[in-house]
Formats: sequence, C-alpha cells, structure tokens
Amino acid sequence: MIKIDKAIIVEGKYDKIKLSSILDAVIIETDGFAIFKDKEKQKLIRNLAATKGIVILTDSDSAGFKIRSFIGGSIPQENVTHAYVPDIFGKEKRKDKPSKEGKLGIEGVPTEIIIEALQKAGVTYTQTTEPSRRITSTDFYEDGVSGGADSKRLRTKLLKALDLPTRLSTNSLLKLINLFTTYDEYKKIVEQCTQNMKESE
Repeated sequence: MIKIDKAIIVEGKYDKIKLSSILDAVIIETDGFAIFKDKEKQKLIRNLAATKGIVILTDSDSAGFKIRSFIGGSIPQENVTHAYVPDIFGKEKRKDKPSKEGKLGIEGVPTEIIIEALQKAGVTYTQTTEPSRRITSTDFYEDGVSGGADSKRLRTKLLKALDLPTRLSTNSLLKLINLFTTYDEYKKIVEQCTQNMKESE
C-alpha cells in the first residue's frame, strides 16, 4: 500500500474502489456532476483541503476537467494538487462499450500510471504493508464517546474540537472522524476533551 496524507478526490465509486486497493488515503468521490449541487460535500472537500490538502485525480475527458475546474476554483491553490493521467483509449471491463470520448476513466487506468501521475504531481507518500488503523464504534464505546452517562457531552466537545456540526449522529461522526484524523490524533483529542470535562466539574 502507498500511504498519502492528503485527501484524494475522484469522480465515482469505481474510481474509489480502484484507488482503495493501492492507496492508504482518504478518498472522496464527487458522484460525477452531482458535486455541483451537493453543498455538504463541497464543504467537506473545503475542510479537507484546509486540514490535509487535497489531490484532484479526475478522468482525462471533458467531464473530468469540468469537475476538476469546479473543485479547484473554490479552494486556495496552495491547498490543491492536480494529478493528471494521460489519455488512454479503451473500455473498462465492467462496461459494454467505451465512454463517449473513448478514454479510460481512473478505474481503468493501470496502477503504475496512476502512481506515476501522483509522482509527477509531487505528491509525497510512503510505502506501508497495512492500511492505517481506523477508528471504530468499539473505540467510541471504550473511550466514552458512546454508550456512557457523559457520552453526549463528550461528543459535543469532540465535534467542536473538530469544527463539525454539533447535530451530527454518532455514526456520522465516526465516518467523518476517520476522514479528518488519524487514530493517534483522535486519541489525543478525546483525552483533551475528557480532561476539559473533568476540570470543569
């Protein structure tokens, strides 16, 4: 696996599946042009850009460039890295016929070309044998974020510390916290929030 600290932005779920097999990274799909109207996902991408930085890796067709331009135009340039795959003509295995422009999307591009595109863009990475440790619902329970007498209070402090909406459900918080922090960062934040609660009693 190749570990990348920045978040990777791709177009669709099959692109995400492809990259998840080779990259240990936060991968966000735009659902194609749906990103143009999805205010919540736009905000999520802006937040990821501000905290981690993002790499835009869309298809090499005109649709991919429209999505790339839309996302890149709403984020400070110092937080955005553009990685480009070359035009490769062909058809993905799952499809009956080629796309409108006849070019392979990210899901069909060979792994070595994707890695080369990231290298050319200057994306730094490290080789790992296993994916990063993810935060789980068991961690939440053991750390008092869920299932305890003061869990709601702790969750509120955790959400504020991460600059996330305080109305988020526990499941939504779990999903987002894995996007914004590593396991070690999460543990530190929970410890700080727990300590603050004790000091305010």
